[in-house]
Formats: sequence, structure tokens, C-alpha cells
Amino acid sequence: MDTTEKKAMKETDPAHLSRLASVGQIAAGIVHEVRNPLTTVQGFLQMMEEDKESKYIHIAKTELDDALNTLNSLLQVAKPDMGDERKQSINLSVELENVLSLFPFQSSDVEVKRIFRDTNVLVYGKKTLLKKALFNLLKNAFEAIQGNGKITLHHQADAKYVYVAIQDTGIGIPEEKVSLLGTPFFSTKKVGTGMGLAQVYSVIHQHGGSIEVDSEENVGTTFTLIFPRDDVKKKQGVIHLDLEYKEGLGMKEFFMENREAFEERLLSEAVNAKDKIKEIDERGNINLLENAHKLVLYVVDEREHELIQFAKQEGEVWAKHSLALAFKLEWIQAIRRTLWDFMFNYDQMSEALNRKEEFYALEKRINESVDQFLHHFFISYSKFKDKLIESQQKIVENLSVPIIPIKETIYILPIIGQVDHYRIIAIEDKVIPEVGNSHIETLIIDLSGVATMEPSVIQHLLKILEGLSLMGCKPVVTGLRPDIVKSIIHMNLSFEQKAETKRTLQQALLDYI
Repeated sequence: MDTTEKKAMKETDPAHLSRLASVGQIAAGIVHEVRNPLTTVQGFLQMMEEDKESKYIHIAKTELDDALNTLNSLLQVAKPDMGDERKQSINLSVELENVLSLFPFQSSDVEVKRIFRDTNVLVYGKKTLLKKALFNLLKNAFEAIQGNGKITLHHQADAKYVYVAIQDTGIGIPEEKVSLLGTPFFSTKKVGTGMGLAQVYSVIHQHGGSIEVDSEENVGTTFTLIFPRDDVKKKQGVIHLDLEYKEGLGMKEFFMENREAFEERLLSEAVNAKDKIKEIDERGNINLLENAHKLVLYVVDEREHELIQFAKQEGEVWAKHSLALAFKLEWIQAIRRTLWDFMFNYDQMSEALNRKEEFYALEKRINESVDQFLHHFFISYSKFKDKLIESQQKIVENLSVPIIPIKETIYILPIIGQVDHYRIIAIEDKVIPEVGNSHIETLIIDLSGVATMEPSVIQHLLKILEGLSLMGCKPVVTGLRPDIVKSIIHMNLSFEQKAETKRTLQQALLDYI
């Protein structure tokens, strides 16, 4: 991306802004006239479901959920700045890194290249909305690539603007459809509403920016975002929330009284939570919002032991279901920020902290409690993953060294694939104890599936054969390939004193069964 070729930021497309304005008017009517009755129907269906299970009720609920999600998406397109999120100075290169970490599985199949310059230049706006826009663009880039591919992220600035480009080597977009991008309900995907890209366009324009799209079918697509730079870092102020408070209310009761407001604020802080809550609940039976309330109450109520046990439990569950750690970390940090927003408002209402010493003591206690949770969560997660990896390694070792009984004292060891230094050691570690434990008298080692062996591996194999003979087990080697035989000859080695050899496994089976 060469910004020297850009003389100035392009004027916002009037036709596109007109479409957005029309969408705003349509959305307002739809949301007020349709969302409320749909919500009511949803409530009645939930009550009916408690009385009697029915596949039709489940289908109806699913359809209603989809309809409500569509309406909410349309409302976000029309009014992307709704909510009380504060504006702040934002480093887009940092946010690109943060959002990219939410794609651990996709990024393993796709090469991601970063070309970041001028990373100290900031923009000014609402971080949550901008991260959501970047998330949608990256999601589209990964989905556009079928199989292996490459995504290149650019970040740089000139005297007036910050440029961010997301370039993919995906399927591309037909030229005649590029001008329709960002229009609600238009999508180039077979399954899609077009709302994600519509939100991107709306958010970028709300921040005084513009979007350029270059695409070619079967070559790829580049989205370039252009923002006015923020040369004066704005102070990030505190937030005054509309919360319920009664005289003498303790911190725990204050959070319980404002549970819904806490959830709303938390979801505005955790950028991509709405997209993940349902998925995580289905995969791991984890209620993120309920668990967030648990964590906060353990913290404010100083129930440290229960907090640690909860952290260990969470760590094991996240490891067991292979849930993204990056999302968990973002979620906990969002809980921390929301917790402090509520603590500020509680203090303003109750004047609980009269001295600086009290504030710093509270700050230390709360932050140490959240850090304690993270510490035990990650230890539990790592321990479970280590056990899982160890058990999987044992399975792999057993599969790579399969000792198969064909008679009470006669076993077969078929070896297939590459045999390197590590695998020959694994064979030794598995075979020698098994011969002793199972009282194997004849072990047929079939090497017909091994094309070549390094000289050091051949020498190690001969030592294993010698060890088997010392244990009273007769080794029989079958299927030696020509390349292996040549290596044995060149090394002046011989199998004659170590083992009996047969041309094929079938011949050995006929002789010993």
C-alpha cells in the first residue's frame, strides 16, 4: 500500500451514505414494530418448552433468535454509536494484533504477513466498534481463502491519515458487485446477510474514515481503511453509569442489584463476545455471563478460596474443549474494566472511599484477586493440556510400534513409514519390556513398509535384535528393502548372527503358524 499515491482522503460516496440513511429510517421502524412482539413470542415459547418438549417449539425458537439477531444487526448498522462507550486514542496496529489472536485455528492454515509502519500513530474513536469492524474484515478474509492462502496486513500513516489494509488471496469479488458492498442484505457468500460488512462501512464512516476495495476474481481482495490521525492523545475519562443504589447498600448487593446493567456494560467492553457466547455454551456448556457474575462476586466478597477453585475448574473446562485462550483473556480483562467502572460509580454514590489509602488498598485487593484467578486458570489449563498431550503421545507411540499377537508366544511388529533416531528409541522402549511382560518367544519384525534407514538407525536396530536374543526371544526380520540391504553391506554389517530373515511377511507366517 503506497500512501504517496494518495493525494487526499476520498470523499465519502454520497450514494452509499444515502443507502445508510435509508437503512436507518427502515431500521427504526422495524425494530420498534417487530422486535417487541417477537420477543414476547419468544418468551411464551420458552414457557411452553418448560411444560412439554417439542421439536417444533425448538425450531420456532431458533427462527425467532435468528430474526432478533438480524434486527439487532440492522439496528447496529443504523446506529453504530449507540451505548455509552467513551471515545479514546486507539493504536490500530495493536488492535489488529489483538483481533488476529482470535483466529488461532484459521491462521494455522493461512499464512499471515504483517507490514506495519508508523505504529506510534493513533486514531480517535470508539475502540469496541473499530475492533468489531476489523474482526469482520479479517473473518471475511479467512473465509474467502479456500485451502492454503495468504493474508497481508498493512499499517502506515502520512501527515494526515492512518491507512490499514487487509489483503487476502481468496476467491475475489466480481467487479460488478464491488459497488454493492456494505449494503445490508447483500452478500457475496452463499449463506450470509451482508450485515457484517454493512456494519464495517457504517462504523468507518462514523469515525470520519473511508473504505477502498480492490478485488479480482481468483486473485484476491484488498480492503483499505483510511482514518484521520489523532496527533493529540485524548484523556480517557471515567464513565458515569445509570445504576440503582440504595442507602447503605454493600458492594456485593450493589452488583447484584445492577446485574442486567453489568451484563450490558460487559458486552460493550468485550468486543466479540456476542459472536462467541452461544458457541462456547454449546461446545463447553459454559455460561459466560453467569460465570462473569460469579467471578465478580468472589472478588468483591473476598472469597479467595472459592475464586481459586473456580479458576481451576474453568481452566480445565477450557482445555478440555480446546476453547481459544485469546478470547478468554479478552473476556477476563473486559470483566476487570467493567468491575472498575462499577466500583467508580459505587464510590460516587456511596462515598465509601473517603481516603486515598482506602482506594489504593481496594485497588490492590481487586487487581490481585483477578490476577489470582488468571494465575490458577492458566496453571489448570496447562496441566490438563500437558496430561492430554502425554496421553496422545502414548497413543501415537502405541500406533507407531504396534505389537500384534498371532499365537500365544508369537507376535508381529509391522513398521511402516520413516524410522528416525527418535522412533527407533520408541521401538526399543516398547519392544524390550513387551517381550518380557508377554513372554514372547518369536517376534516377526516386518520392514516392508520402510524404504530407507540412516546408518545410525540400522546400528541401533541391530542392537535391539541382539537384546531380543539375550532375552530368549527369536527375532525374525522380513521385507528388507534393497536400499536398506545396500546400506547394511556398505557398513560391513550382517543380520545372520542377530536374526533370521525372510523375504516376505507371508513367508514368515507360513513358516511359524
